[in-house]
Amino acid sequence: MEIRIEPYNADQLDAVIRLSLRAWTPVFDSIQKAMDADVYRAFYPDNWRVSQQKAVEGVCAADDTNVWVAIAADSTVGFVAVKLHSESSMGEIYMVAVDPDFQGQGIGSALIEFALDWMKDAGMSVAMVETGGDPGHAPARRTYEKRGFRLFPVARYFKKL
Repeated sequence: MEIRIEPYNADQLDAVIRLSLRAWTPVFDSIQKAMDADVYRAFYPDNWRVSQQKAVEGVCAADDTNVWVAIAADSTVGFVAVKLHSESSMGEIYMVAVDPDFQGQGIGSALIEFALDWMKDAGMSVAMVETGGDPGHAPARRTYEKRGFRLFPVARYFKKL
């Protein structure tokens, strides 16, 4: 499948939101199973889709974030958002998603490779991406590891107050 990666424009927001929510449904199902129920409800009191839609809208509109979309068959099928942390010479893949109908075809890898090349061209010396350790994030972890990322163990604990 031939894809092209191009800069995001505001006309693509609805498509990016739609594909993100579809892509992240199994992820949030996994998070809900892995997380304490009270903590999960505290994070997502209404519905995870509401908060994630707002997060995508915010990222796509943020001045400090660069966003690109993957186009296949004249449709938006994926996106990646990158933040640069110049003080530490680190680029961060802040958000990435591929429409479930197009997953497993190398689009996520292409978006990540594009982002890594862009970070390097921008003068960054390190790239970082954060993801979950639950089963729903396993495909993302495999993709990052295939692109050369190595895990830095972090323990993050939550407790409902």
